[in-house]
Amino acid sequence: MISKEKGSGYKPLGRKNYGSIPHLPLSRMGPGDHKCSEGQARIATERARDQHDRIFCTEKLDGSNVGIVRIGDAIFPLGRAGYLAASSPYLQHRLFSRWAYDNADRFLDILDDSERLVGEWLWQAHGTRYNLPHEPFVAFDIMVGAERILYDDLEYRLRGHFVMPALLGDPPDPVSIQYAMELLATYGYHGATDPIEGAVWRVERNKLIDKHSGKRKWVVDFLVKYVRPDKIDGQYLQNEYKDVAIINGHPTVYEWELGN
Repeated sequence: MISKEKGSGYKPLGRKNYGSIPHLPLSRMGPGDHKCSEGQARIATERARDQHDRIFCTEKLDGSNVGIVRIGDAIFPLGRAGYLAASSPYLQHRLFSRWAYDNADRFLDILDDSERLVGEWLWQAHGTRYNLPHEPFVAFDIMVGAERILYDDLEYRLRGHFVMPALLGDPPDPVSIQYAMELLATYGYHGATDPIEGAVWRVERNKLIDKHSGKRKWVVDFLVKYVRPDKIDGQYLQNEYKDVAIINGHPTVYEWELGN
């Protein structure tokens, strides 16, 4: 996942749209990436702490991180860094902004004020090419600030509205890295034509919030990820040697001209 957009300087959230997820052991790491703790790796991929853990594992998609925040009755499409996508120097983000406004009613239908829907924009190939069986936006979080809603609530709210990453294994049980990659096989579930990038683990915890009453509350405790060691970030992106974008196949995408 690569996103280096720098917008006009206006951040509707006053913060990033999305942070970085720590890596599991043996995951391929890039500059600025960091590992998760041994305890987190063990909980996510080997053994839950107790009956108060729920673990979800999903396919990791290889595009550009984006978000749509609702403020009042308006939406604001964002790049990963939190700037307005429309102000990005990169065409893929400006096209995402156009697509988001074309679909504004869909976002307003599922988001409350101050909530944002976070996902992967797969219009342009980064390190993995796709022949997409669905639209180029795949959603994986609804957030307010740094807080995420629970997976079951997310799935319920997005059902019939937006595509989510393929769910692997059988929650609430942990899924090992080996088993996750076996389930994904080579190309995963979203039309990849190159080997898929990896997987993301989401650990939810029924956290004790009052010792006297024993009251608990379900929260998203932490996320971790695995990227296959031979993955090459951004191998299909434009640079000084490649001045033509590689566009992932989907009928709704081909209508847009690259020069816009």
